[in-house]
Amino acid sequence: MSTENEGNPVPPAPSAPPVPPATPAASPQPAASEGEAPTAPIPPAPQGAPAPAAGDPYAAPSQAPEGSWPPPPPATPSYADAGAGAGAGWGSPYDQQYQHQPYQQPQHAPKKGSGRGGLIAAVLVAALVAGGAGGGLGYTLAKNNDDSGSTTVSASTDSGVTQVKRAAGTIAAVANKSLPSTVTIEAESTNGDGGTGTGFVFDTQGHIVTNNHVVADALDGGKLTATFPNGKKYDAEVVGHAQGYDVAVIKLKNPPSDLKPLPLGDSDKVAVGDETIAIGAPFGLSNTVTTGIISAKNRPVASSDGSASSKASYMSALQTDASINPGNSGGPLLDADGAVIGINSAIQSASSGGLGSTGQSGSIGLGFAIPINQAKYVAQQLIKTGKPVYAKIGASVSLEDSSGGAQITDSGSGGAAAVESGGPADKAGLKPGDVITKLDDSVIDSGPTLIGEIWTHKPGDKVQITYKRGGSEHTVTVTLGSRVGDS
Repeated sequence: MSTENEGNPVPPAPSAPPVPPATPAASPQPAASEGEAPTAPIPPAPQGAPAPAAGDPYAAPSQAPEGSWPPPPPATPSYADAGAGAGAGWGSPYDQQYQHQPYQQPQHAPKKGSGRGGLIAAVLVAALVAGGAGGGLGYTLAKNNDDSGSTTVSASTDSGVTQVKRAAGTIAAVANKSLPSTVTIEAESTNGDGGTGTGFVFDTQGHIVTNNHVVADALDGGKLTATFPNGKKYDAEVVGHAQGYDVAVIKLKNPPSDLKPLPLGDSDKVAVGDETIAIGAPFGLSNTVTTGIISAKNRPVASSDGSASSKASYMSALQTDASINPGNSGGPLLDADGAVIGINSAIQSASSGGLGSTGQSGSIGLGFAIPINQAKYVAQQLIKTGKPVYAKIGASVSLEDSSGGAQITDSGSGGAAAVESGGPADKAGLKPGDVITKLDDSVIDSGPTLIGEIWTHKPGDKVQITYKRGGSEHTVTVTLGSRVGDS
């Protein structure tokens, strides 16, 4: 099964773990339009799957063959901009199918034009667009609340106390320690479009990790800046980006010598119910801290900015109810100790607004983050080579919405074979028509879910695949192959 979903629209959200509905465009930040798959290898996007009707993110074409990778945005939640397309094959084309459903939208403030920014959360596409509006709104509220005629009463305090000390382990203490290592990112294209997102310090050399859709506007000669909470702003450049993973790494030009990277946690050990802390710039309001819990794990999510040319991203996400809005995209999701466990990328929204729309979607308690174990691998690959590496099985699978599994299509993208000759799936004996129902201990209910699970592995990993053929169930061991780059 190949993992290249090029040209294939993302299918409807998989039934098991359900994918959030298509989200409206969120922040102005461009949706991950150009594939950038960071470290964690992911199977190429499915090939040849017929693209569903425009605007139908997850609609899978009947008998959807693999499409080129990355596929069009699905109907489910989009980066904060839009949803990814539907229908695509899995395997090599698999790359796009599962990666990101709802993207955490970076907060995008529209610049000279409505940029594609709105990527805060896949679902928060609209929110991203509001990046710049947020700051103005905050000023207006503050101004309106300034009643010169009001009388205030201050609580008595001990004149000897100059500041309140927070106990270690409290949210206030974690925020105080983590904020100095986060930045608000502004990306502007050559035509003036752009938006705002978030990022965090990855190492002392000046590398900052964020979402691909946060920096998309600045990829072709645009302008990129990163501002720290202390107000210091630095010009930056993109080191590498992975559209399929929705991960990107930028580097500060002339970085300060006192950078303090945020500690990275272990997303595999996260449990439902664990406390979470999100830092970002929702609607342009930089250095905002919100809290919640991990409400679900391994949530199949596919997202995009919702534009006709947008390519989808996939992830097996950490779900949190910490408030995430346009502008939060790319920011860290921390555990109670202040360690990064994920990168906020998308949200499910009740709003139907799309990227670039005047209305903006907001948090309804369904935020999605890329697990840090995967993001770390992708970021390291991007820093090392500038290109993402995806794991694949070398077979195309249908992206249609179903609960029965991921079916290998009859043909791949552009008339290519559905099962790559000599590839991992071929060597394991898989054939067109086989329906994959499990990958190791994970239940596979659809093509996008399979893609997301494959992308949590690295090339060379051995996985157990359970599939059905002619009413009988079989299990085989597959050694995952690799694909370099997003195209």
